[in-house]
Amino acid sequence: MFKFVLLCTLAVASRADIGEEDGVLVLKKSNFEEALKAHPNILVEFYAPWCGHCKALVPEYAKAASMLKADGSEIRLAKVDATEEADLAQEYGVRGYPTIKFFKGGDKESPKEYSAGRQADDIVNWLKKRTGPAATTLGEVAQAESMIAENEVAVIGFFKDAESEGATAFLKAAEAVDDVPFGITSNEAVFSKFEVSKDGVVLFKKFDEGRNTFDGELSKTDLLAFIKANQLPLVIEFTEQTAPKIFGGEIKSHILMFVPKAADDFNDKMAEFKKASEGFKGKILFIFIDSEEEMTKYRPESEAITADNIIAFCTLFTEGKLKPHLMSQDIPEDWDKNPVRVLVGKNFEEVVFDPKKNVFVEFYAPWCGHCKQLDPIWTKLGEKYQDSADIVVAKMDSTANEIETVKVHSFPTLKFFPAGDEHKVVDYNGERTLEGFTKFLESGGKDGGAPAGEEGEEDEGIDDMEDLDEQDSDSDGDGGDHDEL
Repeated sequence: MFKFVLLCTLAVASRADIGEEDGVLVLKKSNFEEALKAHPNILVEFYAPWCGHCKALVPEYAKAASMLKADGSEIRLAKVDATEEADLAQEYGVRGYPTIKFFKGGDKESPKEYSAGRQADDIVNWLKKRTGPAATTLGEVAQAESMIAENEVAVIGFFKDAESEGATAFLKAAEAVDDVPFGITSNEAVFSKFEVSKDGVVLFKKFDEGRNTFDGELSKTDLLAFIKANQLPLVIEFTEQTAPKIFGGEIKSHILMFVPKAADDFNDKMAEFKKASEGFKGKILFIFIDSEEEMTKYRPESEAITADNIIAFCTLFTEGKLKPHLMSQDIPEDWDKNPVRVLVGKNFEEVVFDPKKNVFVEFYAPWCGHCKQLDPIWTKLGEKYQDSADIVVAKMDSTANEIETVKVHSFPTLKFFPAGDEHKVVDYNGERTLEGFTKFLESGGKDGGAPAGEEGEEDEGIDDMEDLDEQDSDSDGDGGDHDEL
């Protein structure tokens, strides 16, 4: 009897090791596997205590955990302090904070990267899509009303025959969208309540028009285009919460208006900005930033903010007639006097596309911690090839210089421009050591390299965990190249 009681006590103590904070499980390497066994569907955030983005996520993450509990869901939310549990973070490829992964069915080998926004509704909707039907069946008016009331955006398919081709296309579209809840109904009372007389799809939202009715062909492609065009406000404020939707969305062209909210004419300018946005829905995101700065990537001819001027400006862009305004420092007098050549926007293409030179470039930011760590190694590499006839080691401050032909999304980014007239670009994906760099250069960019855009792991986000906090910019969800007007 004594042995039996002792074993039970040990088992209880073991389970007690999985602590909770505000409904969120606190995991460590010692209890990680046990947590996956106890909770087959679990979303895990790998965070750093000093990370600004992680701090901002805390209340929304806890709110999401509470919402799931209130729904009776078995899905659990958990967190891991990756600075304390370095082995666990390394095992799951954590390169920035926060990194969020979903472990479904207790499978610890291939977790799914979380890909939606960082508000509680986004988290809950994404998880429900991953564990339940793509669209919730709405058999009563109250269910439909509840879905609309509880979400910023909701899409409901009205189909008298749930097995019809239109309904099938709708469900396929629902499966492809992570951050919006979908409902489907065949109930006549629901049709009547929302004044829908025939099969169709309606997007309900708590902003702008309030609802949008789909009027095209019921195909997955057309439905996704409709949702993409209407799920965001005509004008969206850039914030910690909206950044993932802005940069992770499918609309890659953005126009940014920098204006302080406290300005006397703020409402007037916003009205003009919103008026201009109406004709570019689904093509260009109209974003405003509460800021004293006046900075843009495409500079309009007129500084007056009127709907007519903005429409003309965006029209020129969509027609391909607008040239980007690119930053560049002046060329330093001693740019080629040191082992590592100094590049700026004004001399970049002349140097890297010299057909007789193999040029290896570090794109860096002065504030980047990893760049600072790399600096002595990069200097040694420059010294090694200082007298080479055909190899050039260079660097460029990408916070002060912009290049139309090369997009830099992370720091440091390392790219190789081999000799020749083809203007090829090779991403460096090898070890950041003198030996690794040397093998890469001696192999002509093959040992440790990949054609730009094929792998480019460096380009997926800011490659410096501290930088995410220091810059207060979220790059880990970047969905590709974006144009900023």
